Amino acid sequence: MIIKKEDKKLYGSICLPASKSISNRLLMIKALSGKNFNIFNLSDADDSRLLSEHLTEIEAHSKNQSEEICELNCDNAGTVMRFLTAYLSTINGKWILSGSEQMKKRPIAILVNALQYLGASIDYLNENGFPPLLINGGQLHGGCIEMDAGISSQFISALLMVAPVLSGGLTIKLSGNIISKPYIDLTISLLKYFGIQIKIQNNVISIKEQDYNTNDFTVESDWSAASYWYQMAVLADDVDLTLIGLMENSLQGDAIVSEMFEKFGIKTEFLSGSVRITKKRKVTRRISLDFSDFPDIAPTLIVTCAGIGIDGNFSGLQSLRIKETDRLEALKTELAKIGIQFGKYPDSEIWHIAKEQNWKIRKISINTYNDHRMAMAFAPLALKFGQISIENPAVVSKSYPQFWDDIQSVGFQIIK
Repeated sequence: MIIKKEDKKLYGSICLPASKSISNRLLMIKALSGKNFNIFNLSDADDSRLLSEHLTEIEAHSKNQSEEICELNCDNAGTVMRFLTAYLSTINGKWILSGSEQMKKRPIAILVNALQYLGASIDYLNENGFPPLLINGGQLHGGCIEMDAGISSQFISALLMVAPVLSGGLTIKLSGNIISKPYIDLTISLLKYFGIQIKIQNNVISIKEQDYNTNDFTVESDWSAASYWYQMAVLADDVDLTLIGLMENSLQGDAIVSEMFEKFGIKTEFLSGSVRITKKRKVTRRISLDFSDFPDIAPTLIVTCAGIGIDGNFSGLQSLRIKETDRLEALKTELAKIGIQFGKYPDSEIWHIAKEQNWKIRKISINTYNDHRMAMAFAPLALKFGQISIENPAVVSKSYPQFWDDIQSVGFQIIK
């Protein structure tokens, strides 16, 4: 797909997609509660659709009390794999959780070890520590566990959501450097919304055995999706955009994009149920960013720095290696196509991005590595080069299905 933009003007209103992170947690809470409540504005992203379909299939298989093994393919959806690993450990039946080839490279041993300690029967079908998994579900007991919080916050969120249904409840002591902490905070906020009492002291989280309450919930728009529009605003000359569905007091940690992009000259005005972004003229010439808490917006910010040719030091990138692709290598490879070189400091996860080099390059084709964030982080460079080619553009459906339609609505041209 070739994306073109003949001018550098960006005007219009965009109705952003619902938060996938919130939607997937709500789907799990609804399944665990065994109660019915309304989820308004549920995400229609691939991951949320897949999780919803699997939960329906699990419920039907469980009711039939079938002795057959039920196999569920999580494709490339990390939250689906991790949330269902914990959930299925509590559901009577035999289950296989499989996934894409990339999913089979994403470690899950920390979560499996914790569940096995709580009484779960889980076996690895191929390589130890990685999917696919064979789960013999049943009643788990609670207890106290210690978890390395430096690999994936999804492991911790998966356990927190099943904690109220465990016999005796659960206490989790988090060790190491906690990454993606805002996602853990998001899970805790949603649990509290549904009546779960939680005790938090330092890095110890305790949840007693208790029932979920029922409450209707309206999902807010996705701040990580908004990051691509902030990126486009940086690369454009004239900007007046309204992004609908974003909240100032958001549950999402990625709401920090409004603060981060101030350094790139973008002004955010919070309205009722939306934000207006416009462009100031003062832009930083050097930036240092730690993505430990916000790894999903790292590709956006790194490509933004490349697009305007400013120096950047980036840390907290370790989890990017086990996403839908190895995003560090993917970024390094694709940015090299536009003359950007990275340097890596010894014994750290800090990367340096060089200033712009050769902007006379034309006919740039970006490999997306089956990764939605790679596609959306590079597409805005059409504002820099006039056009850019994106391979396998359909990958955006994982989190932002209408992305290409939305950018066309503000004047981008798409040639398939």
